[in-house]
Amino acid sequence: MPKNISPKPATQNALITGASSGIGEALAHCFAAARFDLVLVARSEDKLNTLAQALTQQYGVAVRVQPADLSQPGAAAQLLAALKRKRCPVDVLVNCAGVLEQGAFTTIAQRSHQQIIDLNISGLTAMLSAFVPPMVERGGGRVLNVASIGAFQPVPLLASYAASKAYVLSLSESLSEELKGTGVTVTALCPGITATHMLDKAATTNAKISRIPDFLVGDVNDVAASAFDACMQGDAICVPGVINQAAMIASRGAPKWLIRRIGGLLGRKAL
Repeated sequence: MPKNISPKPATQNALITGASSGIGEALAHCFAAARFDLVLVARSEDKLNTLAQALTQQYGVAVRVQPADLSQPGAAAQLLAALKRKRCPVDVLVNCAGVLEQGAFTTIAQRSHQQIIDLNISGLTAMLSAFVPPMVERGGGRVLNVASIGAFQPVPLLASYAASKAYVLSLSESLSEELKGTGVTVTALCPGITATHMLDKAATTNAKISRIPDFLVGDVNDVAASAFDACMQGDAICVPGVINQAAMIASRGAPKWLIRRIGGLLGRKAL
């Protein structure tokens, strides 16, 4: 469970994208436990409704369901307009929606590469553009952007995905500094391999993924708890897990050519 779970005013709302499963769903539980009212966003309305009912029953918070495909142009602006009509300001924005495609770059369909760009990059940027300015105008707010440990180095077999998360990390760090003094903080979550549906899906296309040692696979609830605490503290970067922290430090300190060589070696073994 997250450490910073002191009760929040009932008027504070946390909007969580990608809330229907994985880290997004686990984060919904963290914010609900801290007495935030929630706005849950994902493409699957049925899954969101099921989660909303469970959160309301368990924590007694108000939960709104806003199904949306954030990879579509204009989706973020439409979401902002819908919440304005409902007089529901967003105090915490959690950008967790994302897609992953695992495999050699040349074997992945062009539309799949584009989907990664449309959601992981364009959709996230649109959400920030829509919801951060009102936070600045109100003089306060928090943003949690879900990146990846892969944001720190090139990752063969996850080339487009890792590149998209590098964008998320860079943008988050820039905004963290740019928004100093406004009352708005920006945190980039950079988890390592985490036990989620996304990992299960990747394992179906590459059996070697299922043989990853358990100690390298993070628990989704532990990752969410670390992310929640970092967001509440206003930390710029959150890297859950000692092994992931060591990998991050090594990737930032080692020469680029060496990181590429190591990544290439590991990638070729995974083919």
